[in-house]
Amino acid sequence: MYGLTPRTRRLGARRNFHWWLFLAPALIVYVGFMALPLINSMRLSFFTGPGLSPSEFAGLDNYRALLLPGRMRDAFLNALGNNVIFFIISMLVQNTLGLLFAELLSRPFRGRTIYRALVFLPATLSIIVCGFLWTLLLNPRWGIINSTLESIGLESLTRPWLGDSTYALPAIALASSWQNVGLPTIIFLAGMLNIPDELLEAAALDGASKWRTFWSVKVPLLKPLIGIVTILTFVGNFTAFDIIFGMATSRGEPQGATDMLATFFYRIGISGEPPTGQPNAGLGAAIATMTFLILSIGVVTVLRLTRENRDTS
Repeated sequence: MYGLTPRTRRLGARRNFHWWLFLAPALIVYVGFMALPLINSMRLSFFTGPGLSPSEFAGLDNYRALLLPGRMRDAFLNALGNNVIFFIISMLVQNTLGLLFAELLSRPFRGRTIYRALVFLPATLSIIVCGFLWTLLLNPRWGIINSTLESIGLESLTRPWLGDSTYALPAIALASSWQNVGLPTIIFLAGMLNIPDELLEAAALDGASKWRTFWSVKVPLLKPLIGIVTILTFVGNFTAFDIIFGMATSRGEPQGATDMLATFFYRIGISGEPPTGQPNAGLGAAIATMTFLILSIGVVTVLRLTRENRDTS
């Protein structure tokens, strides 16, 4: 600020004030609806007692219940493991299909706009509606999936999909991937359409096939977007509740095979779990805090890997 005139300093201060003025609404919303509830949840995790307002200080007892051997730790690890499986299936199915759909939809052909709309259409449905729809399709008696398998002579492949602990979670993950495949498709498509034509023409002049151009030119340029989509999928899967609630209830039926961190938190901290049936908001807050830590570690890891790949490319 040395050498600046008073008028210049006043203009600089006014400009900074304008920046804060425009940022204030977003900061107020963020602090009120994100930061303060998060801090309050962390505070509640150190208390215990029945109901939604625990008042007895418990220190780290809630975290010990989740991390030391016992029934609660087994339930927590089961929910965490199911979340990991759910995420892996979504990454392999949803995002791989999104990348392939984006490649196909980036090419000129008749009716391309209609197909783009059709791919994104499931994302406009309510999650509860999507869950109900797939529950009907997977019905073991009159669902269209088992009926189709029977009609083509594959009765041996029919299953009570949502009633079998082996297939329930993959079935829900595939239903979720069907609904959400439009988002990665749109993101990848936007990235492909922004690739300079000169790079694609140079690859064609070098004799590269369309597949080679896609794999060696487009995919490396899409790495930052792949990182963003991975983060969105990771956060969405580890906070998924609606689709599980709609297709397998908050109990994670059958036998906890579809229980995930969000339903585990809801059952412990809000609705209550047998034998008492009373909610334990302190333990629920500890589950929410552990989920937040897992999400933070995962997001930071993906961001670091994405940055390293960008720096080395």
